[in-house]
Amino acid sequence: MRNFVLGTVITILVLLIISLGAALLGFVPTNANAEPPKLEQQVAMSALDASIERHAPHLNNPVPPTDENLVEGIKIYTMNCALCHGGLDRQPSSLEKSLYPPPPSLILHPPDDPEWHVFYAIRTGVRYTGMPAWDKSLSESDMWKLTAFLTRIDKLPPAVQDYWKKSVTVSPPSTAQEGHDVHK
Repeated sequence: MRNFVLGTVITILVLLIISLGAALLGFVPTNANAEPPKLEQQVAMSALDASIERHAPHLNNPVPPTDENLVEGIKIYTMNCALCHGGLDRQPSSLEKSLYPPPPSLILHPPDDPEWHVFYAIRTGVRYTGMPAWDKSLSESDMWKLTAFLTRIDKLPPAVQDYWKKSVTVSPPSTAQEGHDVHK
């Protein structure tokens, strides 16, 4: 039994040394314009969810989801999030294929996480993804308004849906670049 445990430990150490060596010698790709492998995506998302579950306080949104606050959430999203996560026009982000891992399209695939989870990701950012921590740029109230909007995209009140539709039709036409839409 002792030899088995020793062999297992040595095997793990050798694999770690080989992995570290491969990374330090430049064999691990670092390009951001690649599609992450499925296993990497699954592991990364599981690790992200587990980390948020462990570290995020389970807070209740102190900002009521009124029409006014949800419209403010739309405005905050448009100004700060749409470039990476896709615009209100439901078109993919111009940066979607340029970041590694690609940012989720929050308008097409709204988060199904609880508000405290979404708020924590907005406030603290997500390491190694390009998602910044917004706690130094947005007020806590604005982060909660954004959270309220993102967690209710599929069930917005009629007045907020009307505002959304009007804001999409009023937006200036986008220009095409290499077959991809570029949004402001």
